[in-house]
Amino acid sequence: MLDWLKNINKDFPDFWKKYLEKFESKPDKIIVFSTETSGMNSNKDVILSIGSFQIEESSIAMGQSFEAVLLQYKYFHDNGLSNEFIVDSKMKKLVEMDAIQMFVDFIGNAILIGHHVDFDVEMINASLEKLGCGRLKNQALDVDVMYRKINDITDKQFSLDELCSIYKIPKSDRHSSSEDAFRIALLFLKLKNKLDLKF
Repeated sequence: MLDWLKNINKDFPDFWKKYLEKFESKPDKIIVFSTETSGMNSNKDVILSIGSFQIEESSIAMGQSFEAVLLQYKYFHDNGLSNEFIVDSKMKKLVEMDAIQMFVDFIGNAILIGHHVDFDVEMINASLEKLGCGRLKNQALDVDVMYRKINDITDKQFSLDELCSIYKIPKSDRHSSSEDAFRIALLFLKLKNKLDLKF
């Protein structure tokens, strides 16, 4: 057993203890994910939705996904938004505690893929801190970094729309974390082949 795992804080929630135990073995899956947030400050902003898909070999496993709208009542109240703000979404609606727990259960020890993924991971970590948990331990890859490595670009970052335009991945009229996660997954599969990555 890993040394740090022996010292698990007994006050951690059970779901977090189970998550940590999964790191006794190597990652067994790849998960692409994206968050929609109320802003870009992980100290004060909140996650509004999460979209994620599992990658199996060279395809997106549509049946292996996690999607949720987080019911951030305080955010809606403080910003003068009514509950109708989220009614239109067909995604599962969960309170933050349940959504984060289910997301952590879904990803396990997977390698995480995202666009500017460090920010998404930091937003998840901020939510985990509220639940008395530690920080995500998953390895993470960024499609922007992958693209810049392929093209030896060090002085510029690319938006998701820019990368999708380069690889002729169509943009949806419906902007959501799940739609972004799907586009990131398509990008990852193209970039993975160019980098000849083996997992």
